[in-house]
Amino acid sequence: MDLLIGLQESHHNYMIKTYSTWLAEQQLGKSSHDGGEYSTAISSPQSSIAIILTQCSTIMAATELISALLLFLLICSSDISSSEKTRRPEPCKRLVLYFHDILYNGKNAQNATSAIVASPAWGDKTTLAVPNRFGDVVVFDDPITLDNNFRSAPVGRAQGFYLYDKKEILTAWFGFSFVFNSTRLKGAINFAGADDIMKNTRDLSVVGGTGDFFMTRGVATLMTDAFEDDRYFRLRVDVKLYECF
Repeated sequence: MDLLIGLQESHHNYMIKTYSTWLAEQQLGKSSHDGGEYSTAISSPQSSIAIILTQCSTIMAATELISALLLFLLICSSDISSSEKTRRPEPCKRLVLYFHDILYNGKNAQNATSAIVASPAWGDKTTLAVPNRFGDVVVFDDPITLDNNFRSAPVGRAQGFYLYDKKEILTAWFGFSFVFNSTRLKGAINFAGADDIMKNTRDLSVVGGTGDFFMTRGVATLMTDAFEDDRYFRLRVDVKLYECF
C-alpha cells in the first residue's frame, strides 16, 4: 500500500513539475519576443498542453498497470502464506508400535500386565466398574512389539496409568511412557492426553523424551487393534515426532 501511495504522489508531482516547466518556457518565449513574433524555438501553448496531456495519460496508464500487478502479487503472497500456515510439517521421525494390555482379574496374576489400583465405592479391584468403568484407575506395564503378535520379542515396555473419567460414555485419560530396551532403540517417549475409546483413531500428545528421543515433541495416533472383553486389548500406536535432536 505504501508503494501505491508513493506512485500516486510521484504522478501528482510530475504533473505539477511538467506544468511549471511549460509556464517557464512560455515566460522565456515572451522575453525573447522580437518584432511581434515569439521565438520559433518555443512551441505554441496548444502543442505544449497536448504534449503534457499525452505524458500524463501515459503515466496514469503505467501507474494503473503497476497498481494492478502489485495487487495481484499481494493476493498471491497472502494465499501462499495462508497455505503455509495450514500445511502440516513432515515428521522428523516416525514409529509404528503395538502394546498389549492384560488386566488382572483375580485369577491371572502370572500373566497380567495391568491392575486396577483404585475404584469407585460400588466397584472392586478385579472387575471394571459399571457404568463405563467410571472411577477406575489402572496401572500398567505392557510389552511393546514391532508387530501385532503378542508373542513377538518386545522392544520395550509401555509403563504408566489410565483412568476412566466419564460416566456417560466410555473414555479414558492416559499418562505413560514407552521405555525402550533394545539395541535398535534407546531412551523413552512420554505421552499424555484423552483417549476417546469409541472413536476409530485418537491422538495423544508426545510431551517429551530421553535418550534417542531427547526433548522430542509430536503426536501419537492410537487405534484399537484388538480386544477381548475387559481382559485384553492391543493398541496400534503411530508415533509422529516433529522435534528431533
